[in-house]
Amino acid sequence: MPKRRRGKGNGITTLLALIIVAVVGYFYSLTGNGSGDVNGKPTSLPPAGSTPVVNVPPVNQGQWWEVYFTDPLTVNDPAQWQSSVEGRLIEKIDAAKSSIHIVAFEFGLTPVAEALIAAKQRGLDVRWVTDDENGIEADGEPDRGQFALLQNARIEVIADTRSALMHNKFIVFDRQTVWTGSTNLTVSGVFQQNNNTVVVHSPDLAAIYEREFDEMWNGEFGPKSTSTADQQSVQVNGTAIQVYFSPEDDVLDRIIPIVAGAQSSIRFLAFSFTDYPLAQAMIDRHAAGVDVAGVYEKTGSETEGAELRTFFCAGVPVRQDGNPRFLHDKLIVVDNRLVITGSFNFSNNATDNNDENVIVIDNPEIASLYIQEFGRVWSIATDPDPAELPCQ
Repeated sequence: MPKRRRGKGNGITTLLALIIVAVVGYFYSLTGNGSGDVNGKPTSLPPAGSTPVVNVPPVNQGQWWEVYFTDPLTVNDPAQWQSSVEGRLIEKIDAAKSSIHIVAFEFGLTPVAEALIAAKQRGLDVRWVTDDENGIEADGEPDRGQFALLQNARIEVIADTRSALMHNKFIVFDRQTVWTGSTNLTVSGVFQQNNNTVVVHSPDLAAIYEREFDEMWNGEFGPKSTSTADQQSVQVNGTAIQVYFSPEDDVLDRIIPIVAGAQSSIRFLAFSFTDYPLAQAMIDRHAAGVDVAGVYEKTGSETEGAELRTFFCAGVPVRQDGNPRFLHDKLIVVDNRLVITGSFNFSNNATDNNDENVIVIDNPEIASLYIQEFGRVWSIATDPDPAELPCQ
């Protein structure tokens, strides 16, 4: 945030004050340092090619959550990481006091590696669980080598050696704060793709993720993992939060009833959406008058397994992403209050094989930020070509 300057004259002072209030209000809308009600009415779709109108939510007095979105159209220079999601992560690392436990699919951010090494040198318990092929083995690729930096600094890194993916993206700081969402810790994930991150400051929530970290650290991956879904719900300042881990918690069976209960609106952004029962639940709500719309990552969206055609042929408004790289989000917003996000793609592999995490947050203010992001992505997305999606 820019530094405040003193101006001469009442008019200049007043103008500066108004500018500062606007900037602070926008900052607090993203960090959750604010209070107030958010209208729960369905959100109308912005027209194609338009710039979405961003209405800053009322300021909330709590300080227990933060939400970040990558912006590959304007924040795309890795050399300027301080102003990116990577910068926010490094701030968390630098502020940590006792432990940083990371469960992340892949890694390619040298400034983050350096911050973690500094944390280790301060005496923190720094440990990382990753995927074998996309994590440890990929470390030898060009512009990688960050895991080697960590290991040379005596930071322990272990990998899931199954053929399925260890696809999680979450970090627990000091057993107090959880960082999760769709963002891989790579240059592409932060500077080229559309992604989201949610940070929740709650020891109770952190304990849930710590338990999952401990399971994997002790070699418990995949379908053999212990399900504790009935112990994975918390209340934080009046907000209900539920966590699910795949494959042990049958995640799609948990998500579909939430979607099927939608009363006013459903919005989704999907890197991969190949699950027909989830698509059908959304189509059923559309047929019942619920306002349903979504954006697909363009690559692979017209293949036989993708459900884009299913939505398109059912008359549900869907578009293909306009990002020249790709849309990597995996999120659903229901009734402008329930946010479903995490590492979980809407696919059978995510359900049955991969290690994944999903967080469901019932909070209209947080949901409003995700609705704004949906509008931004929708505005640069394109309608499918009917010739590519013939309906039989």
